[in-house]
Amino acid sequence: MTPGPGGAAILRRSIQVTCSASVGFYTFLYGLQQPVAALYALFTPIALGLLSTIPGTGRQQAWITLRTLPFGVVLVALGTALAVSTAAAVVGMLIVGFLLSFTVVAGPRTAGPAPGLQLLYILACFPPYAPQTLGARLTGGAVGVVLLSLCQVFVLSGPPATSYRIVLADALETAAAAVVHPARVSVARLRDLSEGMRLSQVSPGERPTGPGRRDRALAQAGAAVRRVLDQLASRSTTSAPPGTTPRTDRSSAVLRERVARTCEDTAAALRAGERPPTADALDGAIRQFQAERIRRAADQGEPGADTDVLRRQAAELTLAESTWIAVTAVGVSTAGRRTSPLRPRELFWYADLPTTQLWARRIVGNATHRSVWFQNAVRVACGLAIARLVAGTLDLTHGFWVLLTVLTLGRTTVGATWRAVRQALIGNLVGAVAAGALLIALGRHLDAYAVLLVPGMLIAFALGPRLGIAYAQGLFTLVVTLAFAQITPTNWRLSEARIVDVVTGSVIGLLCGLLAWPAGARKEVHRTMAGLLRSCGTLVPDTVEALLAPSTAPSPPATLPTLRHLRLAESAYAQFRSEPPTAWEGAQADWHGVLVVAYHTVLGAQRLPCFEAPLADVPPDACAWVRGTAAELTTDADRIATCFTSDERPAPGRSPPGPPLPEHHPAMPTLIDLEVWLTAIGHQLARIEDSVGPKA
Repeated sequence: MTPGPGGAAILRRSIQVTCSASVGFYTFLYGLQQPVAALYALFTPIALGLLSTIPGTGRQQAWITLRTLPFGVVLVALGTALAVSTAAAVVGMLIVGFLLSFTVVAGPRTAGPAPGLQLLYILACFPPYAPQTLGARLTGGAVGVVLLSLCQVFVLSGPPATSYRIVLADALETAAAAVVHPARVSVARLRDLSEGMRLSQVSPGERPTGPGRRDRALAQAGAAVRRVLDQLASRSTTSAPPGTTPRTDRSSAVLRERVARTCEDTAAALRAGERPPTADALDGAIRQFQAERIRRAADQGEPGADTDVLRRQAAELTLAESTWIAVTAVGVSTAGRRTSPLRPRELFWYADLPTTQLWARRIVGNATHRSVWFQNAVRVACGLAIARLVAGTLDLTHGFWVLLTVLTLGRTTVGATWRAVRQALIGNLVGAVAAGALLIALGRHLDAYAVLLVPGMLIAFALGPRLGIAYAQGLFTLVVTLAFAQITPTNWRLSEARIVDVVTGSVIGLLCGLLAWPAGARKEVHRTMAGLLRSCGTLVPDTVEALLAPSTAPSPPATLPTLRHLRLAESAYAQFRSEPPTAWEGAQADWHGVLVVAYHTVLGAQRLPCFEAPLADVPPDACAWVRGTAAELTTDADRIATCFTSDERPAPGRSPPGPPLPEHHPAMPTLIDLEVWLTAIGHQLARIEDSVGPKA
């Protein structure tokens, strides 16, 4: 679960929003006598600074905020035009609500400002229909965006975030040291670096989660570097039996030296912001190493005695291949679109595709009712459209608060929504009583409201997120009361209107949560993980057949269908982990283990046919074992997947496969690598099967 912002970040953000909102509000209201522009200058920084989660710090946040200005202008103009009727406003709300909520597929940098842009459209599409005020609305909104971006740069901008490229450089440098001098780098250091590269541990503004070529390449490089670190850590914890010395050879030493040098050169290029050297030298070393393995296997006289050596060589080869993938992916991230495909194409399918096609693949891949991102977008859009219909039909005073309630209190499960609504109602009730008393006491003394607004905003924006929903809603009620009391003549009935609107919005939010996927990601994580396991199960025999095919250049099987299942499962799992614990009671399966199996299966399916020598004249017993093991793994994966969507615990499966190759054969190194891959999948499936319990 990604941690929320700390106390220092909340205080910094509250000061930035208070400064930008108060400067614009007071300038337009008292200096230029334009109350409409003042209202938009006040709510724009609140929408983009508080309601939105814009990643990064300082200049990065300011740049993202400024980029929202054209979209904000379009949405305010569209909302102003569609306010002509309730029907037009509802249709517009449905479309805009879905599109803005669905921007989550583009990553946090794009999706961060979406809730704030939703609020700007909500504010503009409510009655009265006043197209003559469009200029004032756009002016106030534009000034609010500019003031907020200036405050993000010059007012407590905060420490700069560590870029993902630097994280990669640190990991590669440590990996190079561990390859050359294993005793000098502790296993704990390798594990810590590996954990630190998880996207949940990286600043949201630096996470390579976008659909473009650069982000896809950096994400692939990060996964490969994590695999390098984990392999080095596992090798460090594996020692030879007492009284023995592991057998090594010169070709292994040469390959390790090339891996270390490649890691060092790539890390230096990442720190300098330059394009890294190509991985051609490492690729040549890998192929030479594999050819030497095959030659030695053909010449060796005691095949049983060399089996352990071959397995250690398989580990060296896997380490080098993971490094090659990482370095090549880093190169793709710094280059433009390639004019010729990068080989092997299956590993880097995105490298020669146009940006528009990459975006289309991400959108189409999530344009399904099985995607939790699609589900959330539909839930939010329907809730906002219904709220706009109710507010417009009943002519509720300050009806935009109904939609604001739906937008801010909606959760992915009906239980979590009810808890948020319950706390919000208590907070709004207390805040409304306090605001009503304040209005009665101060009357029409505008100077008193003007003096209280700034400290009120600072307290509400700093303490509300820290103390919880009830405090945030109650304090925000006081803030909007202080602001509206200066714009229009107001009495204690403003508090009454806010209570009515909040209750209405809460009921609509609860109904949407109850009717639209009320269980959140709990059911979807079962369904998507089952589909992912089945896809992996079909990929295993396809990979085996690609290696056993009588061809001098085996082609890897199609992994894109499995990758699509993997992306859906990852998004469901990410939302599943962010939901309250009550949403996943009874779910005992090792979901993260399923993702590990998928990564391992896809990587083997991509790498084995690309790097291994083709299997020619395979002995019948070895061929039968390989095909039989692949078929058994497919059956195991299907059995476990069926359990995910049923109420029964799976029957005990078979034991993980053992060493299958007791006899000498020239192609033994490739078969050993294939055996290691199949055996690892079998062990991982067995662990997942042990974790599966009866479904609640």
